[in-house]
Amino acid sequence: MKAVFLDRDGVINELVYYREAGVIDSPFTVAQFHLLPGVGQAIRRLNQADYKVVVVSNQPGIAKNHFTPDTLHRMDEKLKTALAEERAHLDAIYYCYHHPEGENPRYNIVCQCRKPEPGLLLQAGENFKLDFEKCYMVGDNLTDVQTGQRVGCKTILIGKTKCEMCHLMDEQGIKPDAIVSSLTAAVTNILNWEESHGDIHRFC
Repeated sequence: MKAVFLDRDGVINELVYYREAGVIDSPFTVAQFHLLPGVGQAIRRLNQADYKVVVVSNQPGIAKNHFTPDTLHRMDEKLKTALAEERAHLDAIYYCYHHPEGENPRYNIVCQCRKPEPGLLLQAGENFKLDFEKCYMVGDNLTDVQTGQRVGCKTILIGKTKCEMCHLMDEQGIKPDAIVSSLTAAVTNILNWEESHGDIHRFC
């Protein structure tokens, strides 16, 4: 069985700028959670192509006491409702709540599920009997690329093709199969690759 693994923040939903801290991070409240343009349609295309669509996301805001598991659950419900309006759905959501420097002692641990560790993907692979060679990992961070590579997925990075980023990927040996501007473009790459049975064109 085949699947497309999706990171969440920056791929499915907008990131949030926290002015006082001067950082860009995940949404901490349900009101801050907004889907990026075209996400519902992109996921619907994957549903129609018989891919399992699985969210795999680090959510260290739980460990850092930025928000609670209940808040995260309500974000999930908002996401599912928005996708349903586009006749799209997710097959599963897997989160890692942990962070080794977290304030919440329950989640202040080093784990095997925090990306780039492959625990979330391995759990989904077992649950859905996935063939990782037929799967894709789509994310906006090099840790997503590294996670996908560790289980044998093809990988797509959502970002810009900057030379500095390319050099960093070369140094770390975690170059993605493609770099694209959005989830919509990532899905187009995936479906074109499946149709042609060829290699994804490397952009960097």
